[in-house]
Amino acid sequence: MMRTSFSERLTDWAVNGFLWGFRILIVLIVVIGTFLTISSGKYTNEQWIDFIVSGISQGSIYALIALGYTMVYGILRMINFAHGEIFMTGAFSGYFFATWLTSTGFMNTNPYIGLTFSIIFAMLISASIAMLVEKIAYRPLRGASRLVPLISAIGVSFFLQYAFRGFFGPGVYAYPSIDALDGDWNIFGIEILKVKIIVVVSAFLMMAILYYVVMFTKMGKAMRAVSENKDVASLMGIDVNRVIVTTFALGAAMAGAAGVLYALIFRQVSFYMGIVPGVKAFTAAVLGGIGNIPGAMVGGLVLGILESVGPALFLESIGIDRPYQLKDAIAYIMLVMILLFRPSGILGERVSKKA
Repeated sequence: MMRTSFSERLTDWAVNGFLWGFRILIVLIVVIGTFLTISSGKYTNEQWIDFIVSGISQGSIYALIALGYTMVYGILRMINFAHGEIFMTGAFSGYFFATWLTSTGFMNTNPYIGLTFSIIFAMLISASIAMLVEKIAYRPLRGASRLVPLISAIGVSFFLQYAFRGFFGPGVYAYPSIDALDGDWNIFGIEILKVKIIVVVSAFLMMAILYYVVMFTKMGKAMRAVSENKDVASLMGIDVNRVIVTTFALGAAMAGAAGVLYALIFRQVSFYMGIVPGVKAFTAAVLGGIGNIPGAMVGGLVLGILESVGPALFLESIGIDRPYQLKDAIAYIMLVMILLFRPSGILGERVSKKA
């Protein structure tokens, strides 16, 4: 018996030693790489600003997608792994609508109005698909264990991917060019791409609207009540099903808008484009504190900036060739580090143990 107990303790020591070694290694890489990069003076202030602006624009897209993850988790305690594909449906919807507006000439004569219409159309389509998915794939499983709806979400993810592949083919579609978004704007003496400014402003505006809806409207109050306790909320006269459907619709609308903004930056859409941004947005939600709406916003911005600045700041100077090929790995390493250091996230609350 003593031998078994000692072996268990030895295993725990080995695991803890490995985890602490991993933490120390990551911290050393960041600290040494940052010191070497800054001391070398390889990048100018303008280049660092460009990195940060690119990170904010990318991070704002992650934040919009992450809102859907965190809202659904806050209501149902479920990770909707089909949310990346909801983002993809928004990108496709915006692409077809923008292409139609471009063919009529409306997009070039009224670019900002056309872009707004494209975003609204994408939001409506994504919200409609999300409500349909909730009714067919999630609602019948609401009383089941957490693993069952998780598996259902993975199935929905594959279904949406291959449904869009079946309808629109496996190719990559080039997003229509909007002449008004080409070039730079001079902001306080700094040249910044117009498209990045449009993306950041649009994303922040939609996040502000969503925050207002959740915090200051009757439906938002009902959502917060259902998140606390569905049974008590139902006894108080709240239509729980309506609140859940609204939550899915709002989260999907944000993801649909993110799909259009993502396509504006990268200029292409495809049936598999939701996988990587979906995983990164989930990482952003965990980083900020899953279930916390401001946390999802902060987590998305932090992750985007780390992806943009990180390779140049703490990877290039330690001899890693082509460090920007590892920018996706930064997101996954960040997820591991969050789970090791602070599982509750940046703005998540630590749950005290009951006596």
